Amino acid sequence: MTPSSGTILTAEGRPEGRGAGTGPLTPVTADLVDAYESVLRCCEVQFRQFGGVPRFGGPIRTVKSFEDNTLIKQALSEPGRGAVLVVDGGGSVRCSLLGDYLAGLGLKNGWVGMVVWGAVRDTVALGKLAFGLKALGANPLRSSKTGSGQRDGAVAFGGVTFRPNEWLYSDEDGIVVSERELSLP
Repeated sequence: MTPSSGTILTAEGRPEGRGAGTGPLTPVTADLVDAYESVLRCCEVQFRQFGGVPRFGGPIRTVKSFEDNTLIKQALSEPGRGAVLVVDGGGSVRCSLLGDYLAGLGLKNGWVGMVVWGAVRDTVALGKLAFGLKALGANPLRSSKTGSGQRDGAVAFGGVTFRPNEWLYSDEDGIVVSERELSLP
């Protein structure tokens, strides 16, 4: 966020908006559904928006880990290359799976956002990051650090299976998933 204007900027220094951090403009999910309904999967979970970028999209990478954020930190420490990290935290809100430090690490390493089926913390700071982030809720309690879970396998919640290298699009209306990158005519 620039101090003088209050505008949220992407990692590349562009003003936040459609496609912030993804290169090409991220289409609005409702427009994608209108154009591609037969090939999209729509997540039924009513996530809360915590990041400073409400519209984001990119290829999917995944972590499945219950109340442990070791694999999330490992993934966000690697180059994201415009990807979205989808975290299956089992729907638990008993502790947070990430806060501003890990989200900032992801932003620094080229991730455009995350979808967390679990809780986050440091919500005020998260809202100032040029990073897309949806989660179920917030909890200040830290997660464990045992390294349990798996990376880059299919994860499922909200009536959708999220597979690595498929495409996720997220905005104020929800989340849709496609087998391939989509553009609007």
